Amino acid sequence: MQIALVLYPGFTALDVIGPYEVFNLMPDTEMVFVSNTAGPVVADSGVLSVIATHSFADVPDPDLVLVPGGSTGTGPAMEDPELTGWLRQVNETTSWTTSVCGGAMVLGAAGILDGRPATTHWTAQDMLKNFGAQSRPHDRIVRDGKIATAAGVSSGIDFALWLAGELHGRETAEMIQLAIEYDPQPPFDAGHPSKVSEDLRQRTLTAMVPDSAPRLEGTGTAAG
Repeated sequence: MQIALVLYPGFTALDVIGPYEVFNLMPDTEMVFVSNTAGPVVADSGVLSVIATHSFADVPDPDLVLVPGGSTGTGPAMEDPELTGWLRQVNETTSWTTSVCGGAMVLGAAGILDGRPATTHWTAQDMLKNFGAQSRPHDRIVRDGKIATAAGVSSGIDFALWLAGELHGRETAEMIQLAIEYDPQPPFDAGHPSKVSEDLRQRTLTAMVPDSAPRLEGTGTAAG
């Protein structure tokens, strides 16, 4: 199985790297990173780069495609005719066409989510209707046939493990989960807007605007 992980300038690294670490442990798998051209692609941090091993033209028939989101890159990616055209083309023959976080917006821009249920990052759920998609804001993973979308950023790991189970069975997926020691026990329970105060939600939204605050910073002091 050839798995194509899409890169574009301003992508969010964890959207791609989390699933990569899972998929890379699946049997009989060829991993490729694809972009407009082969070479380094800078993530939305402006610091980290990931190497695109192939151009879109080099990968005409992948079995599985995954599109990430990106705090600074999703908008331009949605307007990139080479990327959206490639997605439409390969979607004709893929076994799975998938996204993590804002990658759903890119699938939507390619016309792939029209009439389908889907999810994305909590800040972008309302945008799904612009592409004819039906938002599922409380679902971490949404599948409709061969189209599968995952919610924000960290959900990509859950999604990849779920897909490993779909492809290779529960035991293989559990072996992969154990191999990467994925046993989440977060110190805080603030991973979804339904779990936090409106004040925290609004301050998080403000801090996430790329030009206003490059780093999230709370108002309290650290315990120590």
